[in-house]
Amino acid sequence: MEMPATPKFAVVIPVYNHESRLRAVIESALRLRLPVYVIDDGSTDTAPVILKSIPGITVLSHSKNLGKGAALMTGFAEAAGVADFAITIDADGQHDPADAVHLMAAVQSGVHALVIGRRENMLNDTGIKWTSRFGRKFSNFWVRMSGGPVLSDTQSGFRIYPIREMLGIRSRSRRFQFEVEIVVLAHWVRIPIVEVPVKVIYPSKEGRISHFRPFVDFWRNAGTFTRLITMRILLPLPLRRRLIQK
Repeated sequence: MEMPATPKFAVVIPVYNHESRLRAVIESALRLRLPVYVIDDGSTDTAPVILKSIPGITVLSHSKNLGKGAALMTGFAEAAGVADFAITIDADGQHDPADAVHLMAAVQSGVHALVIGRRENMLNDTGIKWTSRFGRKFSNFWVRMSGGPVLSDTQSGFRIYPIREMLGIRSRSRRFQFEVEIVVLAHWVRIPIVEVPVKVIYPSKEGRISHFRPFVDFWRNAGTFTRLITMRILLPLPLRRRLIQK
């Protein structure tokens, strides 16, 4: 697909009970001087109150928790009116929104792609839970087995998505599994995928909010990869493309 002459970006931040770091993340994102869309995915803490107190953002709300993937798709649909690309940033404070300039450079250099922020110090930081390191390796391996690209950080939520292409793909996952599934589906339809190094900041266990549930989400991931691998084995690539493209 032909690149826009001047790509337009927006920031999309999914939120679910991230009250402790939410304001700092959003205020840092606003310094990018881009439209900022925050999706409150059914939060039950004080996040909705915090969002009402921050000027300069567009807040979209789900009446109940639908999952991270659903929140991202809501953000993409809204941002499509003003932007070509969505910069996604997690609300838990592990990303520095200022690093988005490095991801944007990969687009501005002429690469029309899904750009993933590869978290550089994650595997060597002893303060990071072993489940996070294992999950990253597990995901990388099964993305390859599903016919996806060879990547070193398939679970990073710090990304740039080409909005129109994402809205044109039928992804079934609506929770954490969305981020690994969409990588495979994007690869199937020939959307280039690029990794760019970024920092990762893991606060203390007391300060970090994560809704990833190792046991439940492990089995959800396993189900997603089983479905993708089955499609890869049984269906030729042209048929897969027709099935997943709207």
